[in-house]
Amino acid sequence: MTSIDPQISNARPSARPGSRLFHPILAGANLRDRLIACLGALIGVCGTAAICGFLFRHDPHLPLIVAPVGASAVLLFAVPASPLAQPWPIIGGNALSALIGLIVAHLVPEPVLALGLALMLAIAGMSLARCLHPPGGAAALIAAMGGAQVESFGFWFPLAPVALNSVLLVGLGILFHKLTRRAYPHHAAATAASQHGTQDMPPQRRISFRPEDVDAALANLHETFDIDRDDLGRILREVELQAMTRAHGDLLCKDLMSRDVVSVTVDDDPDRARRLLIEHNIRTLPVLDHHRVLVGTVGLRELARGAGRVGEHVSAPATAAPDDPAVSLVRILTDGQKHAVIIVDAQMHVQGLITQTDLLAALARRLSVEGPAR
Repeated sequence: MTSIDPQISNARPSARPGSRLFHPILAGANLRDRLIACLGALIGVCGTAAICGFLFRHDPHLPLIVAPVGASAVLLFAVPASPLAQPWPIIGGNALSALIGLIVAHLVPEPVLALGLALMLAIAGMSLARCLHPPGGAAALIAAMGGAQVESFGFWFPLAPVALNSVLLVGLGILFHKLTRRAYPHHAAATAASQHGTQDMPPQRRISFRPEDVDAALANLHETFDIDRDDLGRILREVELQAMTRAHGDLLCKDLMSRDVVSVTVDDDPDRARRLLIEHNIRTLPVLDHHRVLVGTVGLRELARGAGRVGEHVSAPATAAPDDPAVSLVRILTDGQKHAVIIVDAQMHVQGLITQTDLLAALARRLSVEGPAR
């Protein structure tokens, strides 16, 4: 697990109230991510300026870039999961705000009033167009104040250089995040669906909070947060799991696993695998290669695909180490797909197996003896 850099992570609870002013507010930030963000900003801004300078001045050493693009780059590379940092907010927010600022400057002769109106209308316009982007406010002010650069482009200013800068920055951002294996544009995790083709929610969602609960909580707080609602729900579910793991972390997989594991090899006949599944009343069989190394699992669903050897029908196994907390398997064993987790050593040799029933029985025993975790 990546460690959190002490200079970047949130303030510790014991910190003095005044010292919290000097701690960044980005949850989950670490040194590696910040270094990647710095490199991305360098490439994004230099690339955008050089390309636009070449296109309009025929000289790559004369950059053509507007200042709000620098603020857009901070969002794009430092917080790429933010709703404010997505392609449409960057492109639409900057261009629309610049257009609004330009129109206000031509209609309102009083400079101070024009600046205030430009910013007010830019916020309203971006909100209605679902492209709220903080640097758009700066684009509106630059357009409203005018100047040599704005006057040289006239009413083309929102398109070139503002929209062009934004499009190039987003394009370079997409390429950079792809190369660094970071997801951008960001898409909230898809809502889990039933694995059985019914309208029921998956088990872990039936007893947890629901989207309407998140909406109600946000409404009661009377604040706006820079995070997608679905992402917020995903974080809260992970917090629930981490809290449960902490409360019952002393129960390890090696304490719970079945050690007499029924298995098959890749060369076995599917009929033998089906017979073992039925005779032992189990749903999952580990599949081993000639060196007794785990290569996958099979169940009746996989064996129904056709003839051939068992090795032709394996699915990817869910695995854990003997010293892993058993409660950490809750996520895997409640996804509606996996019915067992294979416990393996560092060489992928099978040490044991934990089924849904094993984990449920252990947690029920814990709760009956200790009571609900506090």
